[in-house]
Formats: sequence, C-alpha cells, structure tokens
Amino acid sequence: MNSEFVQNWFSQVKKGTLTYIILNILSEKEYYGYELVQEIKRHTTLEVAEGTLYPLLNRLKTEGIVESKWVEQESGIPRKYYTLSADGRTTLFEMRTIWSTLETAIRKIQK
Repeated sequence: MNSEFVQNWFSQVKKGTLTYIILNILSEKEYYGYELVQEIKRHTTLEVAEGTLYPLLNRLKTEGIVESKWVEQESGIPRKYYTLSADGRTTLFEMRTIWSTLETAIRKIQK
C-alpha cells in the first residue's frame, strides 16, 4: 500500500471539499471563525487549522461569495461574523448539483 499517495490524495480531496463544507454550514446562519471551526468538527472528522480557514474565508469574501461584519462583544474583542451573500447562495446551489452528480457517478462505479 502506498500510504503517502493516499495521504496526498486525501489532502487534495479535503482542500477541494472544504469550501463546499463551509458554504453549507454558513447557509444555516452566520458564524465567527472559531465557531465555524467548531461547527466543521461537529459535522465532519476533518481537522481545519485557522491558518487554512481564514485565508479561505478572505478569498470567498473577495469573490463575493461570503460577507463579513464586525460585531462588538459585551466583554472582550469584537468578532468577525461570516455569512453567505446572495451570490454565495447561488454558488452553493450550483455546487450541490455538481456534488450530487459526482456522488451518483462514484456510487455507480464503486463495488
């Protein structure tokens, strides 16, 4: 077994699906970064580092898929909350269609 190959493959799959996971979670409600990491852990077995999450959220914001706002806290520092934009909801709908098609195709070839 070539475990290095499998690890590299898993890394690519994780990278490719993390955006999809985040958009699905953000479709429920708005989250701040740490809360989003915890929600990903609650729904998946993926470990997501903040060093991975925040650059991805910034890219999604730049692309107009995610919106953010700072919210003052009664105690402590303000938190940046993220939510899907209207374009993000459209993008997620399209991604769900593609995911469903891909999942069906893979199930057909698995034995």
